[in-house]
Amino acid sequence: MDNHTPKFKTRLGIFIAGGMAIFIIAIFIIGKQQNLFNPVFEVTANFYNVSGLQVGNNIRFSGINVGIVDNIYIVNDSTVQVEMLIRKNIQEFIKNDSEAAIGSEGIIGDRLIIITQGSFDAPVIKDGQQISSVEPVETDAIIAGMNISVINAAIITSELAEIMIKINSGNGTIGRLLQDSTIAENLNMTILNLRKSSKGLDENMNAAKENFLLKGYFNRKEKAAEKEKKDNEQKVIDEKKK
Repeated sequence: MDNHTPKFKTRLGIFIAGGMAIFIIAIFIIGKQQNLFNPVFEVTANFYNVSGLQVGNNIRFSGINVGIVDNIYIVNDSTVQVEMLIRKNIQEFIKNDSEAAIGSEGIIGDRLIIITQGSFDAPVIKDGQQISSVEPVETDAIIAGMNISVINAAIITSELAEIMIKINSGNGTIGRLLQDSTIAENLNMTILNLRKSSKGLDENMNAAKENFLLKGYFNRKEKAAEKEKKDNEQKVIDEKKK
């Protein structure tokens, strides 16, 4: 077969043109994602631990992807600096008191940087400026905390089950009250006797008030109470006049 026939040359030209088109589209898509065709400005932030953040991860502001992580390098044994490239048209909305926090896209998604909104009256951030950072919460720490909570919940559930078993078996004061009808009846009788005693006390007090010998005492008590009430009312009137 002759490789120089017009049909072969046409196919080869279509194949090359298609490959070039795919290559150009790929460059355009990657360049758009990496902000190669948009004017950008640089912002830096220092972290103690970047928690798996990588170059090329997204930067998010107000829930929108506005840039990418351009570089990550260790400054010293306690500082990791992250350089970020953010679209220039977003600069006017980021303030110099904004903070950079490391989050993730979903529960197990890629890491990203979230820039918080600063104060309304704060100055706009400048190109190359360093902003404050918030250290990320490690996933291992969250899982460890959840494990402790699950263990505690299991212990509490087990103890509650033991208490309910003892109550149903009639053990303890509450169990005896619920299971022993005699104790419940005695408790009802005690409450009834207390009510009768209270009623009898009220009757005795009323009778004492009617007694000739004690009537003067109760009259003096009532007059003293009325006098105290009038004195208090007069004090309130005097204070209002002042």
